[in-house]
Amino acid sequence: MSVHYGWLGSISDFLACSPSDWLATLQANYQALYRMRSTGTQNQAWEECGEILRSQFANLSHKSWTLIFEYELPGEGGRRPDLVILGAGRIFVFEFKQKATLSNADLDQVAAYARDLSEYHKASANHPVTAILIPTWYTKENAVRNTVQILNPTKIATYLESLTETEIEIDSAQWVNSIYEPLPTVIAAARRIFQQEPLPSIRRAQSAKIPEILEYLRQIVDRASEQKERHLILITGVPGAGKTLVGLQFVYESDRPAIFLSGNRPLITVLQYALQSKAFVREIRNFYLQHEARRQSAPRENIIVFDEAQRAWDAERMSEKYGISSAAPGAVLRICERVPDWCVLLGLIGEGQTIHVGEEGGIQQWNEGLSESWQVHCSSEQAKYFDTTVHTNDLLNLTTSLRSHLAHHVQSWVAHVLNGEIEQAHSVMPFLIQEGFNAYLTRDLEAAKNYCRSRYQNQSDKRYGLVASSRSRNLVKYGIRNDYISTQKLNIGAWYIDPPDSENSCCTFDRVVTEFSCQGLELDFPIVGWGDDLIWKENTWVTTTRQKNVRDPLQLRLNSYRVLLTRGRDGFIIYVPPESKMDQTFEILRSSGLLLLDDEK
Repeated sequence: MSVHYGWLGSISDFLACSPSDWLATLQANYQALYRMRSTGTQNQAWEECGEILRSQFANLSHKSWTLIFEYELPGEGGRRPDLVILGAGRIFVFEFKQKATLSNADLDQVAAYARDLSEYHKASANHPVTAILIPTWYTKENAVRNTVQILNPTKIATYLESLTETEIEIDSAQWVNSIYEPLPTVIAAARRIFQQEPLPSIRRAQSAKIPEILEYLRQIVDRASEQKERHLILITGVPGAGKTLVGLQFVYESDRPAIFLSGNRPLITVLQYALQSKAFVREIRNFYLQHEARRQSAPRENIIVFDEAQRAWDAERMSEKYGISSAAPGAVLRICERVPDWCVLLGLIGEGQTIHVGEEGGIQQWNEGLSESWQVHCSSEQAKYFDTTVHTNDLLNLTTSLRSHLAHHVQSWVAHVLNGEIEQAHSVMPFLIQEGFNAYLTRDLEAAKNYCRSRYQNQSDKRYGLVASSRSRNLVKYGIRNDYISTQKLNIGAWYIDPPDSENSCCTFDRVVTEFSCQGLELDFPIVGWGDDLIWKENTWVTTTRQKNVRDPLQLRLNSYRVLLTRGRDGFIIYVPPESKMDQTFEILRSSGLLLLDDEK
């Protein structure tokens, strides 16, 4: 098994090893791992770290603790804490920074290491994991900020000696070779499905009952094919609950002809860009044109997944766009009735995410399009929309967000804010912080960009970038180019997929995605530009936008911001432009519990 760490040994081994031999081992293992030599800056940081630890560990050689330098989190694209210590049944994650002050990015980076080890690393699961930040020129006393222990470099030994040793030792060989199963992004998950690799058995996915849902779907397929029946299944869920993942896996694992369709063009574009394939992931528009608008042919697939089905257009919009006289659900159902013998149609519906003109009809449209040949499966919550008898199963309502690691409370915080329930939002925020989800507020866009760059430095798999509402008119002058022309020129596949050093990557902060280009997709850390299309005035949210054919423009704005605020895996920063008309909005967001992003402490 290849080594995925820089140096491993006990405290006494470390003290007995000459500084030059220790450094040479780190350099050799780094070169073996990354096929390149460590930089002069990296070597200098290692030397300083080694010097500090040798003086601090001088009187701790009696402890049989294990030191693991530069442990790489498997499959995480080079994410590696400076030092992990296994001792007294505990795990300590150390990050050294060559500075005298603390920044939010540094605190959040080491907290995320600890969170991910605790959540995804099998051998760490039953042990307390402590995040420790050491600014090497820090002169103040040891302190705790949120979940992070901050240590003065001359007080490391004092801190470690104060810990009571009551637990059994952790087996270091077992620990470094343990299974580590991080949560994949939709894109990474799709790639693994296509490469026929098993998806990680994520504990979060287990708790969200995704394996049981897939088994339920397989049983319906078996029944439909044996008894020559047609079944409509609707899965609803909060943003990031894994609906797309369920659809992709269901289609891919099927041994019968299957296709994954979406009205979400950016999602399809990004998936096709990532997979370099257009085989079974297609845009719903082409499906309508091929099988309904042009020639009323039958699809060859018995299993059809319609992702982002909340984007199903009403009859007026379908007529305007395709010359089809019924709402989208009716059109899809009619097309699926032509599939010979049997059909299973799975609709994946995101809650509170209708953001386009013509999308306001809701689930009732599925009921209106049904003929007697269909059997319906949905959660008990959705059954009220149907006149016919339905098979209810609450597995079909996904209530847990997988996107934001452990932040089960992100959805409720966003809902409270957009409902104007500011006190309730404020009371939820401590739970987000405790779970390692970092939510900030700023009026300094450069500070927000610097946070992202600093937090994810040397982590080429991480993605951060600018997101903003398409209807905001005051963001362009601050460098958030959410205007129509700029967003149309965007290469959406490259924006999400390309590495940070590519000029087309989201990490350059050069281009912006709007609610239309990020629904169903995610970033590790978005900067959300909050514009003048949704402002707080006289104790409520108001919108100044006017759109043709929109019944409730405020609701579309609220839904757009719900999409924007639920894209982040590790957290988000809300940027409010520094102009007087935005002051009340800034203050109400501040009152909702967001931390102010002040760069240094």
